[in-house]
Amino acid sequence: MKDRADGRPERPGEDRAARRPTTPVSIEELTSALEGVGYFADRGLATALFLALRSRRPLLLEGEAGVGKTEAAKALRAVLDADLIRLQCYEGIDARQALYDWDYPRQLLAARLAHESGPGNRTEVDDLYGPEFITERPLLRALRAGERAVLLVDEIDRADDQFEALMLELLSDFTISVPEMNETIRAAVPPVVVLTSNRTRELHDALRRRCAYVWIDPPDAQLEIRIVRARLPGIEPRLADSVATAVARIRKLDLLKVPGIAETLDWARALAMIGAHAVTVEAARATLGWVVKTREDTSAVGAVLDDIVVEPAS
Repeated sequence: MKDRADGRPERPGEDRAARRPTTPVSIEELTSALEGVGYFADRGLATALFLALRSRRPLLLEGEAGVGKTEAAKALRAVLDADLIRLQCYEGIDARQALYDWDYPRQLLAARLAHESGPGNRTEVDDLYGPEFITERPLLRALRAGERAVLLVDEIDRADDQFEALMLELLSDFTISVPEMNETIRAAVPPVVVLTSNRTRELHDALRRRCAYVWIDPPDAQLEIRIVRARLPGIEPRLADSVATAVARIRKLDLLKVPGIAETLDWARALAMIGAHAVTVEAARATLGWVVKTREDTSAVGAVLDDIVVEPAS
């Protein structure tokens, strides 16, 4: 029997597409459900996620890389037992990669077969632009899925101004026009939309006004301890505590790349693999590349390890 996203078994004959996601009825219920899938949101973020669910207003999450922006959308998908449709933005992305494209090989094959079958079976140009030839990209898939989907538009700050304008138009009325089919596709109920940005460039005010907004800071040591223990259930509590405490101190340094939650988890795993029961100067120096990612940051952290690491009493 196949398991559902929330861990419950999927009943035989249950149609996932026909199920409606169950929306938590309170902020407290949503917070608890998020913790149940390993995501710890503070009151501000939990409130923003709850309101985004109830109002179907797009939510823009900003913060340094690795603070849990993408994971928030993934956790929301798990809570809702919905489909996660992810659009990873990059420099040069355009409407064809984001909205829809045409299956040109199939179109050519259909035209050739019609031509070979005789004059009475000629295919008109319009016939080659029907639903069977369209290739759905993430935005079109999300509109058609509607309330059964969480649309994650990841790192929108990496795209250019033209793509940002496209997203603004889409988020205004949740419709996509397909001129070749003379059709406008509209979401009966909009999907949940989460946009993330690392602030590699400033987004335009028009897009910001269209979205609810949350800035996510790195977690403090106590919250990160809970995250490490939840994500690495077999880890020794003493090791989880010392890793989170050490990373919190590292983040206070003037670094080129501040370690995120992913680096904290990687470092905890690495230390556990070498048999460390807590962070020591020796173990930290041997595994420093798991938590800092540039030569300059390695040198900066290595120079002050004695201040960062509080070795456990023997």
